[in-house]
Amino acid sequence: MVVRQKMELVRSSVQSFALILISLVSCCTISDCYDPLDPNGNIAVTFDIHEWTTDGYVARVTIQNYYQYRHIDKPGWSLGWEWTNKEVIWSMSGAFAILQGDCTSFKFEKPHSCQPNPVIADLLPETLPASRSEDCCRGGVLAAWAIDPSNSFSSFEMKVGNLNINSTVSPPANLTLLAPGPGYTCIPVLETEPTQSSEIGGRRKVQVYRTWKSKCTYSSFLANKKPVCCVSLSTFYNPTVTTCPECSCGCRETGQNSVPCIREDSSSSLSDIIGLDIVKCTDHMCPVRVHWHVKNIYLTHWRVKLTISNYNYKRNYSNWNVLVQHPGFSQKINTYSFNCTLLPTFGFTDKVALFWGLQHYNNELLQSDEKQLGSVKTEILLEKDLSTFTLSNGWALPRRIYFGGEECEMPLPDTFPVLPNGSSSRKLPHCLFLLLIICWTSKITSNLGFDI
Repeated sequence: MVVRQKMELVRSSVQSFALILISLVSCCTISDCYDPLDPNGNIAVTFDIHEWTTDGYVARVTIQNYYQYRHIDKPGWSLGWEWTNKEVIWSMSGAFAILQGDCTSFKFEKPHSCQPNPVIADLLPETLPASRSEDCCRGGVLAAWAIDPSNSFSSFEMKVGNLNINSTVSPPANLTLLAPGPGYTCIPVLETEPTQSSEIGGRRKVQVYRTWKSKCTYSSFLANKKPVCCVSLSTFYNPTVTTCPECSCGCRETGQNSVPCIREDSSSSLSDIIGLDIVKCTDHMCPVRVHWHVKNIYLTHWRVKLTISNYNYKRNYSNWNVLVQHPGFSQKINTYSFNCTLLPTFGFTDKVALFWGLQHYNNELLQSDEKQLGSVKTEILLEKDLSTFTLSNGWALPRRIYFGGEECEMPLPDTFPVLPNGSSSRKLPHCLFLLLIICWTSKITSNLGFDI
């Protein structure tokens, strides 16, 4: 009897654990809840009170992007919160409250905003000096930390009032961040150690009166986003091109959620179609395609061509970046038309490389038109590690690719380009293998359709 009761208890515990596990998996995937390629990424919001007034304080608010490869693009961030003590914003510099709210109770001086839940937006770079503050006015655009740390933050100042002497000065509540769309969750704003700064060449430390901080993290699940990019693959040793998976970013179906698309032979004009996103009709229906082509191999190096194509007829992608996870990046990398840096990895051995455009050359991925796709491309020369390099089993192809911080849809491994029959199982003499490679390269590269 006792044994049976113990068995029932164990069975009940196992079932409960299984239900909990299933619930966690169903509501939270790895890419939604934890990004192994950027585990410490976040956007930090800091409120520094550096001056007291008769009815409140003056605060400097800083928004700092610590994401390695996720940037905030146009039309930029907007930051919101709820006041806890009926505060008002008397004045602002470097940013503005979108709504002024009801200020009829103030007879002699009208505040900048009387909203109990103000929403703040950044000013444009061309803003006049009278409305500016230090490190302000980037149009809401924040660069990724690994690409341009000097432009990865923005600040503004605000004079907060309507607090009497007996009021408790409390941090704002329910912080929200749109950057520019949804997807960010912010932890409560909490008081921390006051921010310090240096004077007299670093010999003297001064600090603000009070500092409040919060962190906001991104989830593609909360953003409810469809994929925005897909990956296609090709190699010099196989004439078959592995295209993007079908319906990677949606299907060509009539419905409220379908993205308008234009066929190449369509008589419709772009001006006739209203909408922010109009893409070229394809099987994958993605605004962006990343193509990885293994171009050549040499005795000590191998070469890849990376092409990013914009199928969106209505949007330029400014300050774009592409993140690639690949074991071959453990060796030296040379790029010819992109910037490149390696990012630290956590929990896996494959290296991660971040690519982005050259300033004033190809840092903007232009929109398509009826004649051609907008695209940027580079060749990548990688050193060989002869102990690990192989063309079999898809080793030369990427494991994961992100565009602008969003993960791209990869083809299934069983569709990857493979070596000709027998090449993976028979080891040819080294010189004969190189000769075959040269022949394949000269014959096949001219027939592939990716401008190789």
